[in-house]
Amino acid sequence: FIAAEDQNFYEHGGVDFMAVARAMVTNLKNRGSGKRLIGASTITQQVAKNFLLTNEVSYERKVKEAVLSFRIDKAMTKDQILELYLNEIFLGQRAYGVAAAALTYFNKPLDDLTVAEAAYLAALPKAPNNYHPVKQHDAALERRNWVIGRMLEDGYIVSAQAELAKSSPLVSTIVETDSVYAPYFAEEVRREIEKKYGPDSLYKGGLAVRTSVDPMLQKIAQKTLRDGLMEYDRRHGWRGAVTQIKDMGDDWKEKLSAVKDPDDMIDPWKLGVVVRATDDRAAIGFKDGTQKNILLDGVSWARKSLQDGYALGAEVASVRQVLDKGDVVMVEDVADKLILRQIPKIQGALVALDPHTGRVLAIQGGWKAGVSSFNRATQAKRQPGSAFKPFVYLAALDKGFTPATRVLDAPFTIEQAPGQYWSPENYSGEFYGPTPIRVGVEKSRNLMTVRLADHIG
Repeated sequence: FIAAEDQNFYEHGGVDFMAVARAMVTNLKNRGSGKRLIGASTITQQVAKNFLLTNEVSYERKVKEAVLSFRIDKAMTKDQILELYLNEIFLGQRAYGVAAAALTYFNKPLDDLTVAEAAYLAALPKAPNNYHPVKQHDAALERRNWVIGRMLEDGYIVSAQAELAKSSPLVSTIVETDSVYAPYFAEEVRREIEKKYGPDSLYKGGLAVRTSVDPMLQKIAQKTLRDGLMEYDRRHGWRGAVTQIKDMGDDWKEKLSAVKDPDDMIDPWKLGVVVRATDDRAAIGFKDGTQKNILLDGVSWARKSLQDGYALGAEVASVRQVLDKGDVVMVEDVADKLILRQIPKIQGALVALDPHTGRVLAIQGGWKAGVSSFNRATQAKRQPGSAFKPFVYLAALDKGFTPATRVLDAPFTIEQAPGQYWSPENYSGEFYGPTPIRVGVEKSRNLMTVRLADHIG
């Protein structure tokens, strides 16, 4: 890092005036060429900026940085300043500090790094995003070899070490497809870490966090929950267009472009406007100016919602029954056919976990993350539902019943108050006769549970 960033670190008093003069001359030469200005910040100046200042590009900040650097150099030893720098510097991939970067890029502790690997980390402070080991491999390799050359020039390594290091391939444990879209899961992990270690450790501690999320199951969880919410919402009818464009003319594209996409709209849905409609189809225009027809089977589910979804209008017999010219609606292209979509009013959540280990494999805490930080999988209060049933069966075991004891699974009616009768049903709507308690728990049988609770009191 000294060879790459500040070769006179142990000699200067916080600011390297020779490096400043060199940078000024170089910048004057490059004036008007469009090349990026080069700086002459010492490691001490970077510590001052990282800990005490902002990233603002101004002469005022540079003056403050220089003054603070002189003071830091007088108050601390060189090794202490270097320690602060190496533990604080951002090295890309959410890694702060060299120890975190060694784990992130090479899955190694610092002691196990080779000269070539250490040189690569020292190549990153200048611009981590420009030297990604996979996406910008050639640029990263060139910069790494430049650092190795600087190390040789300054006497930190000998020529044999430099040749070996330069000939070493740049191999990182980071892969190009290392991101997983699991926002609800990630936010829950973030909250847990912040609660346990505090915000400073969370954002600046260089933590390496490993989770149990399964990318494939997370993708399935998101799709499954959304499909279920859409299916439920469809059964409660079509609530109408997002908005209406009045006076539809040839300028419909500009008018549609002025309509903001709903916050809850998901990919790959698109916002479109009905350009014309007939009984069997409607032409939907999109913001890029293209048009595509939506047929009757693409809107057949959209019976009008009545009484806030408690009743439905007539069966859909024509497209014009659902869509009018100027309607702005959401559609999805499924197998080259447009399907009318609407954002569900209902919300839900899904958690997938391994019952043998307790590992949480996927979390989907609502229709779409980002619109709200509320995670219904972990933060919503819910009715106990069938979760109370095991307590009924445990009470029965206390009264001398066994898992093999049979309880009648048949129609059951109880008078809750004078003239008020309650007749529960199984979820399947069927009756199964005398059934062992063990099966009643396993199948979550409602009638068995109610009959048993009534019997044991």
